[in-house]
Amino acid sequence: MKKWKKQLLCTLAVSAMAFSLSPQMDAEAAYSLSDEVTTATPALLNATQIGVLEGGNTDLSKLPNKDAILVMSFGTTYTDTRAATIGATVKRIEAQHPGVKVVTAFTSHIIIDRIKKNEGITYPTPEEALAQLKAEGYTRVAMTSLNVIPGMEYDYNRAVFHLYKNNFKKLTLGTPLIYWQGQEDQADDVTEALKAISTQFPKTGKKDAILLMNHGTPHPSNAYYSVMQARLAEMGMDNVYIYTVEGWPSLETIIPKLHEKGIKNVTLMPMMMVAGDHANNDMAGDEDDSQKSILEKEGFKVSTYLHGLGENKAVRDLFAARAEDSWKALRK
Repeated sequence: MKKWKKQLLCTLAVSAMAFSLSPQMDAEAAYSLSDEVTTATPALLNATQIGVLEGGNTDLSKLPNKDAILVMSFGTTYTDTRAATIGATVKRIEAQHPGVKVVTAFTSHIIIDRIKKNEGITYPTPEEALAQLKAEGYTRVAMTSLNVIPGMEYDYNRAVFHLYKNNFKKLTLGTPLIYWQGQEDQADDVTEALKAISTQFPKTGKKDAILLMNHGTPHPSNAYYSVMQARLAEMGMDNVYIYTVEGWPSLETIIPKLHEKGIKNVTLMPMMMVAGDHANNDMAGDEDDSQKSILEKEGFKVSTYLHGLGENKAVRDLFAARAEDSWKALRK
């Protein structure tokens, strides 16, 4: 199994604050400061920005509108799944916005370097993409993410947004696939996404289970996996289990539950944008420490589903909807 490679990202630490809820049903719903707060600092204002983010430089307000969309993904060196997932999702977003410039950027610098070396293709980082758009005269950019949860990679996107928002007349950043949890009358992205993913589930009986492999993270957003598992139970999907490669719950957390329920057959399925290294090696590989091998040693009959979420049309539609939220915020 691969060990977690630590990454250093800028994060925002927030002190206690007074705020009041402004419930809205649209994707830009957020919390607003209490009227009693009369001297809000920039840090406090940034801390209360959730949902779709909006920023810009008022000194550039007289510039003509020239709009673009920036799609950000971690990326993958697996060419086939890259085309079938990231590429297909970008095409879905492009079809939604004919005539609009759409740029794809990868957040993994290692993957960018490997693709350039092995394929001769250069993908920009989000920073490079925004700098290029600025040089080409684009004044408004809608940023959108192909991340599943708002973890470390999405924090990278947020950091880029805040660093570059003053370079444009307007800059927006949409939410990842799963963000809102249905709290305080907000949208329920968790249920919406799980329903979309369930369209690819095989038929199951009492002795069958589906195991959804997620990445896992030391980021507090790892808690989303517990929310997903609870929501699956509420949806009546008691034979579907969430586990992670590099977080909690691990596969070892799930195995006793499978034995307790008398499960005999399991289907391993990546709950990741692409079916890359984790799916092909950590999940479905033939090595003794792969998840497939571990389960087989435990007496289970194992099937594998080697397709990333981006191959699922229902999921692509949701990512396109997240992009549309950012686009609408850009143009309002």
